[in-house]
Amino acid sequence: MLISNLVLGTIMISLTVVVHTFGLIAVTHAMSFVTDRIRLHGHRSRMLAMNTVVIGVFAVLTAEVWLWAAAYSLIGVVDDFETALYFSTITFSTVGYGDVVPHPEWRMFAALEGVNGFLLIGWSTAYLIAAGMRVGPFKPGEHF
Repeated sequence: MLISNLVLGTIMISLTVVVHTFGLIAVTHAMSFVTDRIRLHGHRSRMLAMNTVVIGVFAVLTAEVWLWAAAYSLIGVVDDFETALYFSTITFSTVGYGDVVPHPEWRMFAALEGVNGFLLIGWSTAYLIAAGMRVGPFKPGEHF
């Protein structure tokens, strides 16, 4: 069963990396669209651009959580989809309340989601910092 956990976990991690890559590309295009087409002055433009980035990143992460939840539901890691979505959210975000636990044979699979979420949230944080330096409130030379 460990091999099944590792194989399926690797597939899920690969899928979420693809989703994350294309999602961030789409967010970059949306941010560029906002900054190029909507000519607001000063802080309003930056606020709108950063809001676009944050909402976009949140949407990408949400899609990844739903992907893991769908996998949990399909293979029977938990009993129903609502529980799968909740479990996926707390596992991906590494909160891990412990009020819902996977069926014992799928514990390693669930643990891989925690590692995956940790890395993708870190990647998203780096992306937000880069966006903030490019168009947002952290432009080089303005505050530091």
